[in-house]
Amino acid sequence: MGQEIELQKDGYYVTSDRNKLDIQAVYQLLKQTYWAENRSSEIVLKSLENSLCFSLFEGNKQIGLLRIVTDYATFAYLCDVIIDEAYRHKGLGEWFLKCVFQHPKLQNLRRWCLATKDAHTFYEKFGFRPLSQPENFMEIFNG
Repeated sequence: MGQEIELQKDGYYVTSDRNKLDIQAVYQLLKQTYWAENRSSEIVLKSLENSLCFSLFEGNKQIGLLRIVTDYATFAYLCDVIIDEAYRHKGLGEWFLKCVFQHPKLQNLRRWCLATKDAHTFYEKFGFRPLSQPENFMEIFNG
C-alpha cells in the first residue's frame, strides 16, 4: 500500500503495515463485539484485505484493530474499532485514533462517518457528531 505509519508510546505501537496483522488475534477481538461476533473468518479476512487497517500492539501481541473503508479522496468510514478488554480505560483508544488521523493518505477528506451503538461520547472528542442532515442518507442493511 505504501505510506505505512508506525508510532510508539509507552511500550505500545500502532502500525498500518498490513503484513503485521495477526489475523487470528483480530478474529478473536471481533468475536468479542456486538457488531461482528457472528462474522465468519472468511468475511473477516476479506474485510481486512479491502480496507486500510491499523493495528495496536503491546510488544508482539495485537491488542487492537481499526479499519478504514475509503476512497482516499473524499470519504472515509471508520469501522471495527476494538481494543482488547484488558487494555481499555488506559487512554489507548484516544491515542490509537489520533495515530490514525495522522496517516498521510487520510488528510483533507471531506467526510468521515461511523456507526456506534454506545460510544458517542468517545467519538465526539474527535469531532464526530450526529448526521447534520440524516434525511439525505439512506442505506441497505442486510443484518
